[in-house]
Amino acid sequence: MSRFKDKVVVVTGAGSGMGAATAQRFAAEGAIVVLVGRTEIKLAKVANTLETTNYYVHVADISNPQEVERLAQVVLDKFGRVDVLVNNAGVVVQGKVNEASIEDWKKIIDIDVGGVFYATRFFIEALKKSKGNIVNVSSVSGLGGDWGMSFYNAAKGAVTNFTRSLALDHGADGVRVNAVCPSLTLTDMAGDIKENKVLLAKFAERIPLGRGAEPEEIASVIAFLASDDARFVTGVNLPVDGGLSASNGQPKQA
Repeated sequence: MSRFKDKVVVVTGAGSGMGAATAQRFAAEGAIVVLVGRTEIKLAKVANTLETTNYYVHVADISNPQEVERLAQVVLDKFGRVDVLVNNAGVVVQGKVNEASIEDWKKIIDIDVGGVFYATRFFIEALKKSKGNIVNVSSVSGLGGDWGMSFYNAAKGAVTNFTRSLALDHGADGVRVNAVCPSLTLTDMAGDIKENKVLLAKFAERIPLGRGAEPEEIASVIAFLASDDARFVTGVNLPVDGGLSASNGQPKQA
């Protein structure tokens, strides 16, 4: 497929996990991919796996508005347009509200919420011109609560509702805004879960498909939402969770 031939796609958090898989998917479909992250070595490693030499690596801290504004300026100067923005960068903080620190709160809000806001703010005019779209990476944790993850729930809940509001505000501009909401995805961020066979089995028991997602499986849905195949889809927070959210929460009885 070449659904994104010559389209400029910006992917934040592109140095690993879902971001890396997303960059690879868009590149495979003909896009000019802008890989954004805080670590140049990690970005360069991902860039070397792309099925194209038509990419650009930009080091930036998406929690810093000045750096994100600079990112937008550089990308527009270099390519003259932006067609898709994938707001993927994020971190996880665990602990109850009286256990995790105030610094943890600031960190997760600055990155998981602030980063989405800054990138959207500084790229929205370009997306209006291209009639492009935004795909945010939220989480099933932005659709419901988790034990011991109130900070993350708050951050991803903000992304979920921000997605809806943006879709309302910019639909008339021709800009679509959607989000994917993954459950357990087998990335480095989930390393503690992957190494804990008992905990991994508990997740598998709750997920009807019986396993966590591979990053490529999330990337494929991001690409769908960004493509013309989804041209009448906006304001959607799509669970990509192996059926987890189909449950009413009661335990399996047989």
